[in-house]
Amino acid sequence: MKPSRDKRRDKRPQADRSSPQAGRSERPVAPRRNPDAPDAKPVPEPKAAPRVLKRREGALPAERLPVILEVSPNADYALLDSGEGEKLEQYGPYRIVRPEGQAIWQKALPAKEWANVDAVFTGDTDEEGMGRWRFPKTPLGETWPMSHDGISYLGRFTSFRHVGVFPEQASHWDHMASLIRNAGRPVKVLNLFGYTGLASLVAARAGAEVTHVDASKKAIGWARENQLMAGLGEKPIRWICEDAMKFAEREERRGNGYDIILFDPPAYGRGPKGEVWQLFEDLPALTDICRSILTPKPLAVVLTAYSIRASFFAIHALMRDTFAGMGGTIESGELIIREKAAGRALSTSLFSRWVAS
Repeated sequence: MKPSRDKRRDKRPQADRSSPQAGRSERPVAPRRNPDAPDAKPVPEPKAAPRVLKRREGALPAERLPVILEVSPNADYALLDSGEGEKLEQYGPYRIVRPEGQAIWQKALPAKEWANVDAVFTGDTDEEGMGRWRFPKTPLGETWPMSHDGISYLGRFTSFRHVGVFPEQASHWDHMASLIRNAGRPVKVLNLFGYTGLASLVAARAGAEVTHVDASKKAIGWARENQLMAGLGEKPIRWICEDAMKFAEREERRGNGYDIILFDPPAYGRGPKGEVWQLFEDLPALTDICRSILTPKPLAVVLTAYSIRASFFAIHALMRDTFAGMGGTIESGELIIREKAAGRALSTSLFSRWVAS
């Protein structure tokens, strides 16, 4: 399918996307307490001095844009219809209705199709707001079995409308898997803001050694469950619960390197020790660090940005500047899901990726 990430309106859930992905309201919201943390409020660690950024020397990488990466309906996932602020999706055996702010057109399917569903997200429609699920037919548990390209995992009904996977990310997953298989050598992958781990499982199945980082203990636990569910328990995946920026900074100090880096940050988030992430403030520094922790012969760096008021040209320019002198190509655009009912395209997020060749 692919990874989440609906996830992209203006804010991503902090607990489940630590860092949906999500994972996606039109205005900033007050920080919430991390539900994974103890009842006592965490004491934020003092923020480190800002990284001093200097413009890189050398020729800018080639560019290819706009690039529209599309996920079409398949046996694992389908966007059945959308409109009037909602979307109707098929996740494995279940039909689900969730809010979708970008679906400003009219629904194509009749009302009876929208009524014939297994789960409906209700309550606060703000991305950061709590909500609940209503089950019109049989009450369902928190999880259900799902699959992506033969990889089994658990779908989940979370209180932030997300379901544990962001199917629009499938295009990135497929691209990454082909790079790993065709490398002809061992490949190390770093997945920052990794959420429930589907991207990490795709990379591990393709033959990579994977480091998966997320600030949410709950998300790490879900990801470990998915690894066992997929029958990939013996694959080399390190599961690390830590603030993504702090982890990347430590890897830089240690001189560790990766061939492929994925980072899918939220607009706002908190780390396990109260670290605060603000996308527009912190993204340039993290992008710079990602360049510095690449191996001598890297393959790709993939940035996905959800829920921000920006054009993909903004992150395209950031990535191109950051990777000046590296050669390769910066490809930027949007991730979309093609609707089954009327063939319309639902945009889910912006992306920019540096590819070595």
